[in-house]
Amino acid sequence: MTLRIDPFYAISVSGLAHRLKSEGRSVIHMEFGQPSTGAPKAAIEAAHRVLDTDPMGYWESAPLKARIARHYQEKYGVTVAPSQLTLTCGASPALVLALSSAFSPGDRVALARPGYVAYRNTLRALHIEPVELACGADERFQLSAARIAALDPPPAGVIIASPANPTGTIIPKDELEAIAKVCRERGIKIVSDEIYHGLSYVEPAHSILEFEPDAFVVNSFSKYFSMAGWRLGWLLSPPHHVKAAIAYMGALFLTPPSLAQHAALAAMDAHEELEGHIEVYRANRALLLEALPRLGLSAIAPPDGAFYIYADVGHLTDDSLAFCQRLLQDTGVATAPGVDFDPVEGKHFIRMSFAVSTPEVKEALSRLEPWFAAQPRRG
Repeated sequence: MTLRIDPFYAISVSGLAHRLKSEGRSVIHMEFGQPSTGAPKAAIEAAHRVLDTDPMGYWESAPLKARIARHYQEKYGVTVAPSQLTLTCGASPALVLALSSAFSPGDRVALARPGYVAYRNTLRALHIEPVELACGADERFQLSAARIAALDPPPAGVIIASPANPTGTIIPKDELEAIAKVCRERGIKIVSDEIYHGLSYVEPAHSILEFEPDAFVVNSFSKYFSMAGWRLGWLLSPPHHVKAAIAYMGALFLTPPSLAQHAALAAMDAHEELEGHIEVYRANRALLLEALPRLGLSAIAPPDGAFYIYADVGHLTDDSLAFCQRLLQDTGVATAPGVDFDPVEGKHFIRMSFAVSTPEVKEALSRLEPWFAAQPRRG
């Protein structure tokens, strides 16, 4: 069977950005959701100690699993067993494990459009049918309990994300509880991508586990913990799916990097340093929200969390990929085309990450303002 997997167009934009940089151009990377900060100091120190003393190998850290389980109790007030956690090589394999262990080929899984490109592509790769539901500004670009309740027949599962990529919108507590209730009543399994938890500016994000203990939760050390390159994440499975998740992990990925697991254990207690990163993102967000009207970008998704601005540029283009490429060539500012996240309406949107330094945000704005002012409006 031939599978149609869409490319991740932001990768091609990033490739162009790196080529321009190699030619001596000044480039500001706002195309990926990648923190510009490195791993916490304590994590780096732990890694140095381990490199000097531990030959390492295939390993899953019991202390790290216990610490993550304690995190759920402390942050969300929910009790999970360390045995429910499978450590993975980042959130992407955790998503593969969740979908593989929860669903069968031919199942239908609902998700919001716009949404992270890997959701629909991973579903397709596993021969699971993505049911993308258009969620616009009136719905804050998020699925709702009402939309899920209206699906006939009900899907086998649903993927939710709060804060979401590319929009940064957060599902309010009451709505998240209602989603859990509808899914429970209709026998719909929930996969919750909580990779952006900890990155909130308006209200804290709630875990789906507060309302549905049998949900699958995907998370990672890449975003809040600023450890993207360490490739470490986790899947939290319902007890009756743990064996399947472990089997898929061992067969497909063996174990996550040993060094990253040692470092991550130290990172989990680096609260002061990590919260300092949030203040940088908060300042960057404020700068962008103040400047966007001057760029003519007044229609944006509310960036409640994560570190993205998802902006409507439909008055300027109906080809967001070409738009991002031209923007990069002209200004040196790399952004992501909306078609990555929405193959239908995404041609009118771009996403920019503010997980860069504040001086970079200021420099980007100094380049973007005159460029946007010079762009002809469509029609």
